[in-house]
Amino acid sequence: MPEAPEKSDAAMKAWQEWQDAPWGRLRYSIAEANLLRHLDASGGEPLRILDLAGGDGGDAMRLAARGHHVTIVDHAPAMLAAATGRAVAGGVTELIDCVEADATDLPRDLADGEFDVVLCHNFLQYMDDVPGTLASVLAPLKSGGLVSVMAINRHSAPLTIAVREMDPAAALAALDTDQARTRMFDSALTLHTAEEIIPTLRTLGCRDISHYGIRSFCDYISDDARKHEPDYYADLERLELATTARPPYMHTARLFQLTAWKHTD
Repeated sequence: MPEAPEKSDAAMKAWQEWQDAPWGRLRYSIAEANLLRHLDASGGEPLRILDLAGGDGGDAMRLAARGHHVTIVDHAPAMLAAATGRAVAGGVTELIDCVEADATDLPRDLADGEFDVVLCHNFLQYMDDVPGTLASVLAPLKSGGLVSVMAINRHSAPLTIAVREMDPAAALAALDTDQARTRMFDSALTLHTAEEIIPTLRTLGCRDISHYGIRSFCDYISDDARKHEPDYYADLERLELATTARPPYMHTARLFQLTAWKHTD
């Protein structure tokens, strides 16, 4: 999620509609499944989770529903208000805290929070200093804790343009740029690949890094209407779950997700 002082009502509405669409639901369900591969190792104990630039709580609500305590940090009051409303509707208000702050300049009690898990989902593409941002992301994480980093996959950009827009010339140009733009929030993006981010995480002391792809097939299926059909969606979700960690599919998925453990000294 981009950090901005305010989101327009139109952008907020579009964002909420996107989350409810099949591609939005897949983004959250696959990310949750990948996290559970590692969180289940905690033996079912409630964890303290920090969701940086967590927006209106799309990830947080799923984790709170499993009994974990989640602190959402976001710069946009409208997003946090929406997250609070979702927490009330979901009956998880005691497990959700919302903090208005810059995700890379946290209040001291959060910066020194010793969290079990830190999420950095769809935030990295808005930042100029990737190593510095990731260092800030890891700072509140306790030794032996889990970080999850998600971002738009640059490898997917030419494919998306060629398949969805049927514009091979633009796809060719996209091969040699890391710049893009999000229409929903009218923001500039810098696109990365998992192969670029993994060495940075290692340099910052992360170990046992796992690479997943999110929406390896969905974004390249042009018939969006069929994705709304329950049976078709169920089949698509099973396919996405089966390929999220299976080469070569995660390398061309629309999003990459990396999970890693902060090294214990």
